[in-house]
Amino acid sequence: MDLGLEGETAVVLASSSGLGRASAAALAGEGANVVICGRDPDRLEEGVAAVREDATGGVHGVQADITERGDVAALVEAAVEEFGGLDHLVTSAGGPPPGSVLDADPDDWQAAFDLLVQSVVYALHESHEHLVESDAGTVTAITSTSVAEPIDGIALSNSVRRAVVGTMKTISREWAPDVRANVVLPGPHETNRLRNVVEADVAAGEYETYEDGIADTASSVPLGRVADPRELGDVVAFLASERASFVTGASVPVDGGRLRG
Repeated sequence: MDLGLEGETAVVLASSSGLGRASAAALAGEGANVVICGRDPDRLEEGVAAVREDATGGVHGVQADITERGDVAALVEAAVEEFGGLDHLVTSAGGPPPGSVLDADPDDWQAAFDLLVQSVVYALHESHEHLVESDAGTVTAITSTSVAEPIDGIALSNSVRRAVVGTMKTISREWAPDVRANVVLPGPHETNRLRNVVEADVAAGEYETYEDGIADTASSVPLGRVADPRELGDVVAFLASERASFVTGASVPVDGGRLRG
């Protein structure tokens, strides 16, 4: 299926690794020009190289901290300068530290808000005029299934990420018909974050092997496995495409059926 993304331009936040990188790779593989970002220059360089492997569109990397508005502004500006405009924004961010509500002090809550919500707000403000000018403007936010069904032990993510869903639903109406806005809710994907969690559990003696930990994670998924990050990326690319031209304001689970509601 031709998604019709060739020659369009996307900015993907927090995309030097993980689900952000997978989304950038999917978009670039469909012919879109992609600007990726990350704080660590070595990881960013690695991410650019990985996205370019299957790209038929251009790939450009920008070192940026998405919690800093100036960095986000520079990221959007780089996309416009490099490729002549901006058609698609994909927001993504790593997860805040795990723990209960009482484990997190007020500074932890503020840091989680800055990472998960304020970064999205910055990106929306900086990209709006360009997305409206585009004939194909979209925003896709990568969040978590925790926004629909809280996950034990990650109170900050459960709570703060819900603000992103509310924001996307709001702009799907406020920015219509010029811009479509959707959310994807990833379940367990074999990213570095999941690998690190499982490896820590192995080191703590909860599992004998990494494979045992992954199998335990997969046991809660009706499809019986943990996903490859590119499976999420492909959904992001579809939502950005003309094939999803009547889809806006939606929250799309990509979780193998794990959500019950």
